[in-house]
Formats: sequence, C-alpha cells, structure tokens
Amino acid sequence: MRAVTWQGKRDVRVETVPDPRIEQPTDAVIRVTSTGLCGSDLHLYEVFGPFMTPGDILGHEPMGIVEETGSQVPNLKPGDRVVVPFQIACGHCWMCTSGLPTQCETTQVRDEGMGAALFGYSRLYGAVPGGQAEYLRVPQAQFGPIKVPEGPADDRYLYLSDVLPTAWQAVRYADVPPGGSVAVLGLGPIGDMACRIALHQGAGQVFGVDLVPERLHRARERGVEAFDLTGFDGQDELVEAIRDRTGGRGPDAVIDAVGTEAHGSPAARLGQQAAGLLPQAWAAKLFQKAGTDRLAALLLAVELVRRGGTISLSGVYGGAADPLPMLTLFDKQVQLRMGQANVRRWADDILPLLVDDDPLGVDGFATHHVPLAEGAEAYKTFQEKADGAVKIVMRP
Repeated sequence: MRAVTWQGKRDVRVETVPDPRIEQPTDAVIRVTSTGLCGSDLHLYEVFGPFMTPGDILGHEPMGIVEETGSQVPNLKPGDRVVVPFQIACGHCWMCTSGLPTQCETTQVRDEGMGAALFGYSRLYGAVPGGQAEYLRVPQAQFGPIKVPEGPADDRYLYLSDVLPTAWQAVRYADVPPGGSVAVLGLGPIGDMACRIALHQGAGQVFGVDLVPERLHRARERGVEAFDLTGFDGQDELVEAIRDRTGGRGPDAVIDAVGTEAHGSPAARLGQQAAGLLPQAWAAKLFQKAGTDRLAALLLAVELVRRGGTISLSGVYGGAADPLPMLTLFDKQVQLRMGQANVRRWADDILPLLVDDDPLGVDGFATHHVPLAEGAEAYKTFQEKADGAVKIVMRP
C-alpha cells in the first residue's frame, strides 16, 4: 500500500509499505477513505524528530471502511463505516471506565513513561503505524472505532477522530460560565473549532488571537472577535485590548491551542533547532531531561486570564524543564487543566451535532482536499501556512 512516511526533519515522503494485517484477536483492518493532517503532526515534522524512525507511517485522524476483524471484535463487521480515534484504548481498564482513555492502562507506553498509545506519533507513544495510508491496522478495535451512518461525505464525521473531541474537551476544561468570556490563542483547526463550540455552548464573548489573515477571517465569519497579533505593539497592548472588553478583568477562561511551537519564543526556538542538529539518540535524551517549549502562548494565557479564571491547554507541549511563572499562577488563583482529548468520552455528546443543519460547520471546515500522493506537499503547505491552509484532508 501507499503511505505518508517520516524520513527526517521536514522530510516526509509517500512510499510503498507492507499492507497491515490482523495481528491480535482485538484488531481490525480498515480501508482508509479520508485522513486529516493535524497541527500536532507538524511537531513531528519539526521538533519531535529525535523520537521518530525513518519509515514511520504518520497520521492519527483516519476514517474508512472495515475490511477485516479479529475474533474478539464482535461489534464490527466488514463494510462498516468507522471513524478511528487518535488514541488506542481498551475500554475496560480503570482509566477507560473513568473517562480517561488517553491514560488507558492496557496500552500505556510504560517504557517511555507515557500514557495510551497513539497512532502515528513516535516511539514515545508506541511507534504504532499511522492513518495517512491506504489501509490501517486498528488495535483494540472492540472499543476504539466509532460507527457512523452511510450517506454524508466523510467530512461530516472525520473530525470525530481528533479535532472535534479535542476542541470539545478544551472548552469543557475551560469551564466558561453561561454568558461568560473565553479567549482562544491560535486559530488553527483546534482553536477555530473551539471558538465554534464555545459559541454553540453559550459563551457570551469569544475572542480569538492569531497572526494569519485567513485564520482571523474564518473566525470572524463565525462571530468571533478576532485579534491580529501583529497589530499590537507587544503582548501588554493585546492584553489590555481584551481586558477593555471584559470589564477590565480579563476573560473567564483562556484556551491555549498553540503549544510548543508558539510564535515569539526566540530563545526556546533556537534551543529546539540546536537540538535538532544533534544525533538522534543524544537529542532524545536532551529533550527528555532538559527540553524546553516555546512558551509565548502559555505565558500570554497566564497574563490574560482573569484572577480566579481557568486556563485550558490543548496545544501539545513536550518540555521537561519549562520555567513557569508559578508566583503569578498562584497569586491569581488560576486553575490549569490540560491533556490529550479523551475521544470516546465526548463522542456521544458530539454526534447529535453532526446533523443536517451542521451547527459547527464541519462540512466546510477543510480548506484543502488532496490525494494521498500529494502528502509531502501538503505537509509543506500546512507548515508554511501557505495558500490559506487551515485544515488539510488527504484522500487515498
């Protein structure tokens, strides 16, 4: 089969690789019909290369048709249309039954000290082949895949794999009071969808912050008050502009949908680039012991949120030695919630919204649809934020 493979920093290629097969009785194999390119895939493209191996198959946002199932997958059959969550979870351990499948005790990557295995996301998360491919082996298929109806185009359901539950959890964790205010930092796929969900759930004010004109325009079209980061003389001016719209206090909650590669962190960026020049084994050890993130977005969130408010982190961070302003966090009594999205926990809440009137605008959410064969170009376009790219969907 053909698949998008990682070969090195900023080097992905579409190659021929072995077809997946049933390896365990709880496996399924699906024929992928659509697969998303996620912002966190770009972290593998840039920062987390030391944890990758040339030839790794990328991608964790697939959907498709079941081709084959193992003997212990009674709920699926060939021909079923399914969305595959990005994490691999059993559904029956203590963590899964507590609503935390991202911490699944059956698939935890204990050798790396990490939570549940993820599709296509480095050896830190199990080195499981990903879904940017023609076919995908799905472990723990008795729990993970979400069956969806036939009929509507893939885009109606594809985002159940990651974008929708990640944005949904970000808003739930933000705990915005009815009629309250929330600022979303970063208007890529997750930030954009988090704004839509916050408005749908009754937030009175939703502010978005970004520096890409096309992303700001998309948010404004959905009723978000969007701020162009480049239009302010420093962070303090932006903070004051948003505070002026919230009675001088700041928003009730801030969602950081940016993560480790935030714009405006030159020292940490230089450190990440320098680590990328080291041999992989050395660079991996450095990241795990002394790695730092580009914290501009998180530091802005700390400054912006009102006293007693909540910061919700959905952007991926990976530093082991990040300096945080603990005095400010403590003094402001800030609540901080974070983590990978627990997809199956939120799926039943989201599914009713994927109806004919499409309140979240999923049908038109993707800016680009490209053949899988153009995967390498898609990564480059997305990384450079070129051609108005916000969400790219690949079709095998």
